[in-house]
Amino acid sequence: MGTFGHSHALRAIALACGIALLLPAISLRAATLDSSGSLEIASRSTEPFGLIAHPLSFGGLYEKWRGVERKLDDERVQLALCDGDRERCAAPAALQFLAIVDNARERDGRARLGQINRAVNLAIRPMSDLAQYGEIDVWSSPLATFYRGAGDCEDYAIAKFAALSLAGISPNDLRIVVMRNSILGEDHAVAAVRLDGHWLMLDNQRMAMVEDSYVRNFRPLFVIGRSGVMKYDDAPLIAAAPERDVVPSAALDLAAQPGMIPFAN
Repeated sequence: MGTFGHSHALRAIALACGIALLLPAISLRAATLDSSGSLEIASRSTEPFGLIAHPLSFGGLYEKWRGVERKLDDERVQLALCDGDRERCAAPAALQFLAIVDNARERDGRARLGQINRAVNLAIRPMSDLAQYGEIDVWSSPLATFYRGAGDCEDYAIAKFAALSLAGISPNDLRIVVMRNSILGEDHAVAAVRLDGHWLMLDNQRMAMVEDSYVRNFRPLFVIGRSGVMKYDDAPLIAAAPERDVVPSAALDLAAQPGMIPFAN
């Protein structure tokens, strides 16, 4: 894919997200986050997938995220005002978003993360930017996405990122990851949360959360978080696991948690 410093790459990820959401379920099962097998990572960092990443201070993706951050700052004020007086709040999208955060706060650990993953997945209809805006590189803020009720993969990821933050997840444990699907040749964005030292992927294409060690057929490209946008250094392809591998008990346990019913759009 190269760097997001080119508008072509930005258009590619947005279009790919929208297309991926509309594929038949069988294709999604083959290409999305796969919970079979295990991944051996030789050199680990504190970022998802244990790979080294370096900050970006320019380029298309950097500018996109800066724009999202400014919108997030504005929406935090709106959410705070609505939270202080919900009866007079005139923004249905804000009330819907706050309700998701409220429900998550009543839970702990994986159940809290799973509640947000499931609730956001159900609140937003999959729709490409091209179909929704007539463009293919639109990154929407959470309330804008909830107002429209539709979005593509990065819109889901941004909404989860904001909801998890409001629900009490530390910025140190919260990321958005952009990956390339090696089967479909498309890019995909997910939210990622670190719990008990392990990074869990919150994907709009499924309800069950999957640990980064069990992700298959994706190449991590970029990671976004407290430090801004970072690019993975020559990230290796996460190859498909052999068919003989057995689904690990940890992944099965994740699927059994509240709000983590296996799902595919």
